[in-house]
Amino acid sequence: MKAKKGIVFGLAAVMALSLTACGSGKTEVANTQEETSGGKSSFSVAMITDTGGINDQSFNQSAWEGLTELKKRTGAEVNYIESKQASDFVTNLERLGDSGADLLWGVGYACADAVLEAAGGNPDIQYAIIDNAYEETPSNVTGVMFRAQEPSFLVGYVAGRTTQTGKVGFVGGISSGLIDQFQYGFEAGVKYAAKELGKEIDVSVQYAESFSDAAKGKAIATRMYSDGCDVIYHAAGGTGTGVIEAAKEADQWVIGVDRDQAYLAPENVLTSALKLVGKAVQEVSEQAINGQKIGGQTLTFGLKEECVGIPVEHGNMPEGVYEDTLKVEDKIRNGELTPPTTNEEYQAFIAK
Repeated sequence: MKAKKGIVFGLAAVMALSLTACGSGKTEVANTQEETSGGKSSFSVAMITDTGGINDQSFNQSAWEGLTELKKRTGAEVNYIESKQASDFVTNLERLGDSGADLLWGVGYACADAVLEAAGGNPDIQYAIIDNAYEETPSNVTGVMFRAQEPSFLVGYVAGRTTQTGKVGFVGGISSGLIDQFQYGFEAGVKYAAKELGKEIDVSVQYAESFSDAAKGKAIATRMYSDGCDVIYHAAGGTGTGVIEAAKEADQWVIGVDRDQAYLAPENVLTSALKLVGKAVQEVSEQAINGQKIGGQTLTFGLKEECVGIPVEHGNMPEGVYEDTLKVEDKIRNGELTPPTTNEEYQAFIAK
């Protein structure tokens, strides 16, 4: 059983934004031309989710929260369509384009081909995509990437400083170059902590090959906990909610991803690797609203841009770990530490 400190996380600030559960495949936010702090706007921004859905407790939900905040700040019309399967991506983008959207977001690298196809057929509409960089970016497309290895390194360091069994785990969604950033950043952070402590810490890694299968995530995590892991980090979207459920049942530590997931299990979420998709969506959308040229490029967000990190709330961490993690964060920010993004970079990192 994990050692409890008797201090419980408060509700994450993100819970201030309540989402409307949707039972159908489409939810529209219509007639949003109301007065807001930013006045009125005729600009329309919409997004399609990947198959994880709008209530994935992860990056799709964060993106929608960003658009919700955009509406409050600028008065822009905002809307989304959920994608139930990959074959829905192009159709959903076309539906939103036909509805008069000025800027369309594809959330997740799985939407990359669909965004490229839609952008090619609709040169007057601006498109943007989360977690994808094109080799040649069309003038009406913006790629948005995150240095996910940075917060992953930080939570890996926290896991390494917290584990009592000397064994931690990583559960990924679908294996890809993108998720490699999470995995190898995490593993490097664990090894950095182990070296600091002068001990060995093993990292178990398994992929669910899904971002929406909570039951599979729970099964994988349950086995990891049974095998001796006492901290698990997930980068698995909706699949990760099953990992968190397993942590609650096993009474062990789990590390959230993309947003502060403490509210899902206040006594078991050790910390979260924040990837503030919503903040990036809001900032890039505001640039478009203000008439700035955003197309034809890839924008990258990380610690320097204050779009990744860990939550301020740290009541479940052992004493002193949060403060030491902030020191590691400073080393990453100033370039003294460079978290790896690939296996090759990871091997070079641990060989130092």
